[in-house]
Amino acid sequence: MSNELQGRKIAILAADGVEKVELEQPRAAVETAGGQVELLSVNPGEIEARNHDLEPAGSFAVDRPVGEATVDEFDALVLPGGTVNPDKLRLDESAVAFVRDFVRSGKPVAAICHGPWTLVEADVVRDRTLTSYPSIRTDLRNAGATVVDQEVCIDGNLITSRSPKDLPAFCQAITDQFSNTPAHT
Repeated sequence: MSNELQGRKIAILAADGVEKVELEQPRAAVETAGGQVELLSVNPGEIEARNHDLEPAGSFAVDRPVGEATVDEFDALVLPGGTVNPDKLRLDESAVAFVRDFVRSGKPVAAICHGPWTLVEADVVRDRTLTSYPSIRTDLRNAGATVVDQEVCIDGNLITSRSPKDLPAFCQAITDQFSNTPAHT
């Protein structure tokens, strides 16, 4: 077990409809590297996961609502995909504000698949280069982003990937980038 993320606390922000592997694999990568993960959502309780957007895939216990969290408590943020998940996050003012504040803080923010949709709503993609699932690339461009088609794109503090196929590269990129950020105090 590596300890490159020892002392770092990572937030994962997700809602019902989250793509199961896009939450599980980044969380496991962070924990394997010694980091602590807290799952935030729009409501307390549990969130329902999906496989391939349509098939029920169990649930995840929420540690606390995003409205009760502050950016200062965390060293990095992960936004998993699934079509419904970011759509629900985009409608929640607390979630959008948290994402906006996180990006503006300069701390790393990683988003995969449809996860960048929340970045669009937070108005933090203008003049940035990102990748995403093909169906939301027009939304990213319309919000002022430059879109590339590659498994991982890193632009400053934003780390993005296209789909679950990119999870190995995405997980490596987040542990690398998160380890380069000083742990919060």
